[in-house]
Amino acid sequence: ARSNLTMGGFSCGSGVVAALLAAVILLECYRVPHQLGFAPSSVRTAHSSAPRFLAPIRRRGGGSLAPFRKLSARASAAEAAESYEFPFARIVGQEDLKLGLLLNAVDPKIGGLLVFGDRGTGKSVCIQAMKGVIPEIEVIRGDSYNSHPTDKNLMGPEALDMAAKGKQMDTTFIKTPIVQLPLGATEDKVCGTIDMEEALLSGNKKFEPGLLAKANRGILFVDEINLMEDGLVDVVLDSAAGGYNKVEREGISAEHPARYILIATGHPDEGELRPQLLDRFGLFVTVATIQNSTQCTQMILDRLAFDEDPKAFCEKVEGEQAELRSRINQARILLPSVEVPKDLQLVIAEVCGRLGTEGIRGDLACARAASAVAALEGRTTVEMQDLEKAMPLSLGHRLKKDPTDPVFDTKRKSLVLGALRRISDPESFMVKN
Repeated sequence: ARSNLTMGGFSCGSGVVAALLAAVILLECYRVPHQLGFAPSSVRTAHSSAPRFLAPIRRRGGGSLAPFRKLSARASAAEAAESYEFPFARIVGQEDLKLGLLLNAVDPKIGGLLVFGDRGTGKSVCIQAMKGVIPEIEVIRGDSYNSHPTDKNLMGPEALDMAAKGKQMDTTFIKTPIVQLPLGATEDKVCGTIDMEEALLSGNKKFEPGLLAKANRGILFVDEINLMEDGLVDVVLDSAAGGYNKVEREGISAEHPARYILIATGHPDEGELRPQLLDRFGLFVTVATIQNSTQCTQMILDRLAFDEDPKAFCEKVEGEQAELRSRINQARILLPSVEVPKDLQLVIAEVCGRLGTEGIRGDLACARAASAVAALEGRTTVEMQDLEKAMPLSLGHRLKKDPTDPVFDTKRKSLVLGALRRISDPESFMVKN
């Protein structure tokens, strides 16, 4: 019996299929020793950097796979052009979540945001909606690392090499990238690995950037972080804190900037994060199902209108979106001039001391968040009302708790605000200059 396999308009018999399988086996036999760098010297010659049967594919620029790659690229471009995210300006309720996202957009040094709460409360929708309100960034055209045109600390290896040689670099503006880290992603996918196609075709070991490179100067979104392996969570947190990602794979070493805002979500029923990991996030927010009937009705109407015609709905609220973008941009410009008065610095230290938070990460996150609140309000001096907004988000997850208490306990916000109000009361706390 003779069977046929049709692919891309070509009909292949069983003999052709067998030949293709044999070619795959030969590729594997060639790949392993060369990838590990211990192929016999008689094999590693200038004329044997790749198997001979790959030469026709190399000359034709990809062979029969080229049409499929072009079709895939066109489909991806069309999908990106027609995709719309629900507007951030029309998200009803969840004020703490929206505030936490805006504060990190103003000052990425705050340290990211962790969001725990019920399913279906708009956590992922709100995070993805940030695409429409974060100002665009200027990057080097075609660069895999979203390299900054002038800041060498934000340049990838290729951009640094071009800058060192004095080459002219073409730039363009793009939307701030929001890269989602899949739950089943491997460390190679996240951090980067060897480009196997390049290794097979040319014999050269080339680094293939991972998701951390794509998220540089943008947002890395991790959904259900409490289900992710602790080792991978550590890698993501370390890169976010240090601003760089260093990879060593099969005899090569690569380093590139990885300055991103880490936004993660989780559901309390699926487990909690270790306290050491909780402390690494600058801000923490709990969300719950909205019970207000008026707000629920508004959410339903907006969502139905968006699903009916996303383009028309987004165009209708573009004015509100543009206002938010302008507000964030102005806050970024104003932020370096914002100061925390000495008396409020003492209040922050006293509150952290009374609440028993460990280390100084809570103090730093609180001061930075309060400064970002002031910048969003258009002020250059932090006030007590700014602390009232910033402290619950920056200190709530750092409180010592009973092991049986859930991490998303809503009482934590009341505890933080209660401590702040007791200390800021002139009768119970006197500031010394």
